Amino acid sequence: MVRKFGRRAMRIRGTRPEPDGTITVPFMCPSPGARRIAAPIQRTRRPLSAVMTLNESWFAPLVGILVLLAAAGAITAAVHFLLFRVVARLARLSATRVDDALFEFGAFKWLNRIVPFVVIKLGLGAVPGIPDTAAQAADKVLFALIVFLVTMTISATLSALEHAHRTHQRDQPRLSLKGAMQLVKLVMFITAALVVIGDATGKQIGLLLSGIGAMSAVLMLIFKDTLLGLVAGVQLSSNDMLRIGDWITMPSAGADGTVIDITLNTVKVANFDHTIITVPTWKLITESYQNWRGMTEAGGRRIKRALFVDATSVRFLSNDEIERLERLTLLKDYLEDKVDAIEQWNGTLGAAGDCAANRRQLTNLGTFRAYVANYLKGHPRIRRDMTCMARQLPLTAEGIPLELYCFTDTTTWVDYETIQSDLFDHLIAVLPEFGLRVYQHPSGFDMRQMAGAAQAGLHAPHAG
Repeated sequence: MVRKFGRRAMRIRGTRPEPDGTITVPFMCPSPGARRIAAPIQRTRRPLSAVMTLNESWFAPLVGILVLLAAAGAITAAVHFLLFRVVARLARLSATRVDDALFEFGAFKWLNRIVPFVVIKLGLGAVPGIPDTAAQAADKVLFALIVFLVTMTISATLSALEHAHRTHQRDQPRLSLKGAMQLVKLVMFITAALVVIGDATGKQIGLLLSGIGAMSAVLMLIFKDTLLGLVAGVQLSSNDMLRIGDWITMPSAGADGTVIDITLNTVKVANFDHTIITVPTWKLITESYQNWRGMTEAGGRRIKRALFVDATSVRFLSNDEIERLERLTLLKDYLEDKVDAIEQWNGTLGAAGDCAANRRQLTNLGTFRAYVANYLKGHPRIRRDMTCMARQLPLTAEGIPLELYCFTDTTTWVDYETIQSDLFDHLIAVLPEFGLRVYQHPSGFDMRQMAGAAQAGLHAPHAG
């Protein structure tokens, strides 16, 4: 048996080409040693052939996936450059706060993350050789990721809008949108979860909702505070009962300060002692609280405090005292009118006027009350367009309360307290001019004074 090779074949020693150019090589049987070497080579060749066949079947899908990933990366990089270079520069130059808030809360960051998954989902069908099972699984995973990223983008956008609204209304506090935004986010995330589950299981959302309806009792128990807060938030919003910046007083919750945050479940109040009180939103509907916003909007804060006069110091004024008090500018017109009216009244009594109990007379307490009323009306820090009066309250064990009821021209706490203190400082100081005394419980000093006077009386010599 011989084998023939072409003219270009390697020359073999001991052979000579034929006239047609071929070389005749005698067939040589392999030796026993060659057979021993060929066996392991044959065993190695079989798995290598299988690997080469496998690579040939996955070569086209692998190249397609790599090209798709490269295209997704390139498009993502282009969108990233557009958003964070071009759009960001325009946002810094604009005067609006919304675009800055969108970057601050990461809305564009989440938006940029959607791009590669959308590109891969759209181009996955063009990749050849991918099994249908793998393609369907990848499509469902990509759809779930896209829904999640879209939901996060919308959530960040809502947070940015709420922040921009709160920042814009900082000087003029309005209704907080935080609770409404949280409600929208809650509904949005539940809807996104239902969409993903429906796509993964191949069932309609209506069937999923019917299953949730069967578990409504359990859900109401789990989300009790959320549902109560939702109803309370709607009522607070629709009735404009509470805003950021309102000063509220709620003794049952220990709240006495400014509202700093309103959410779906809680309301945060910064007390004036710098403590933070968290009140459930539904409590502001079921329990009463005091909102001082009307006082702030009116621009006047009420003074309602009584001055307690010792009842034993109240008496009629003499003519000399009336003449002395007429020198007070605030009482001149009042005393002239009162004296004329009293003289006319007493002139009609005739002989009955000889009895002091029948005559009308001026009292030091009534004259002092008129002085206080005129003093309040003439004070530069008291609002004249609001209620302003000095009134006498029912007699108590602490004396006769003479209450000042008026409104200051400021709602600032420090200024308000200063004005109120100045008023009572002056009235307490001028009270002895009318022969009146402020009532107060006996102090230790008073007790010692009385005890000393009693002892002095005991040791005094008696007249024989």
